[in-house]
Amino acid sequence: MINNLEFSKRLQMVMDYYQLSAAAFADKIQVQRSSISHLLSGRNKPSLDFVLKVLDNFKDVELYWLLNGKGSFPADKKVDSSSSENNISLEDVEFNNNNKQKEIERVIIFYKDGSFKDYKNGL
Repeated sequence: MINNLEFSKRLQMVMDYYQLSAAAFADKIQVQRSSISHLLSGRNKPSLDFVLKVLDNFKDVELYWLLNGKGSFPADKKVDSSSSENNISLEDVEFNNNNKQKEIERVIIFYKDGSFKDYKNGL
C-alpha cells in the first residue's frame, strides 16, 4: 500500500530535480493542476494513469522508487527498451530455479498504454 505522505515527498523530489513548479509539472504530464496539489498534500493517492505519465515523461524516475521508496532516484542506469537484449519472454524467466536462489513468484509487465500482463509461477 502506498503511503500518501511519503509518496508526496518523492513527488516533490522529482519536481525539484527537474526544477518544475507544481503547475509546470502538471502541464508536462498533462494532468489537472489540482491533482498535483492533492497528491502533494497527501490528500489523494496516485492513480495508475498518473504514475504511468510520470514514468513516461521522466526517464530518471523508477517505478518502485516512486511508489514505495525502494530503489534510487535519479535512476542509476538508463535502459533502452528498443534493444533486443532487453526484450524478454516468459521462456527467459526461470520460475523453477534449481540453483537454490530465490524463486520468482510473479512477474507483472506494464505497457505504455496503461494495460498490464500478470504472470504467476506455475501458470
